[in-house]
Amino acid sequence: MIDLYSAPTPNGHKVSIALEELGLPYTLHTLELNQNQQKEDWFLAINPNGRIPAIVDRAEDNFAVFESGAILVYLAEKTGQLMPQGAKGRSQVMQWLMFQMGGIGPMMGQANVFYRYFPEKIQPAIDRYQGESRRLFRVLDGRLRDHEFLAGDYSIADIANWAWVRTHKWSGVSIEELPHLKRWIDTIRARPAVEKGLQMPPSPRELSGTSEEEAAKFSAAARTMLETGQSRN
Repeated sequence: MIDLYSAPTPNGHKVSIALEELGLPYTLHTLELNQNQQKEDWFLAINPNGRIPAIVDRAEDNFAVFESGAILVYLAEKTGQLMPQGAKGRSQVMQWLMFQMGGIGPMMGQANVFYRYFPEKIQPAIDRYQGESRRLFRVLDGRLRDHEFLAGDYSIADIANWAWVRTHKWSGVSIEELPHLKRWIDTIRARPAVEKGLQMPPSPRELSGTSEEEAAKFSAAARTMLETGQSRN
């Protein structure tokens, strides 16, 4: 049995989707980020960085794993699924996983901060992070022109990138004229395990259909968390 400590964010949903795809039994523990539960001592014993997601594998002497990318690799290697066994295939998955960890996630995350959460609209910063996110989307679109998935068969690389790219509207980044990326988004969204994973836990807003009023309320709450919670030691 695996204990998953998470919240309704792209990084959190990466892991819940992977657990559903792999069919591993797990118990979800939802942390209230705006209450700084991720900074409490009991959770810092699991993840010293005080961020979600994290897992504890009870079947492996309560082995704790933090950082979403590291969790995905651990789960794939534990089960022998969603990751090729050969060196070249494994490397391809790792390359596209690192592409998300070092590019898609940080750039979209900063786009969210400047476009949605900061009260002051610093347009050069918004343009910078939305533009870089869009450039990375074009890289994905180019890769997907000749490949159904990012690294051969469906893998943790697809899960990691998709969990972020699907939120592109929240970041204010268009996917118009990126037909291969659109096809890939729709294909993965249609997977039953993906739909289940997105409900573990469900997002307080539907990223594709949030009203302006709802978006403003959510942004205000997120801004408070960023200012008083995530920056705390």
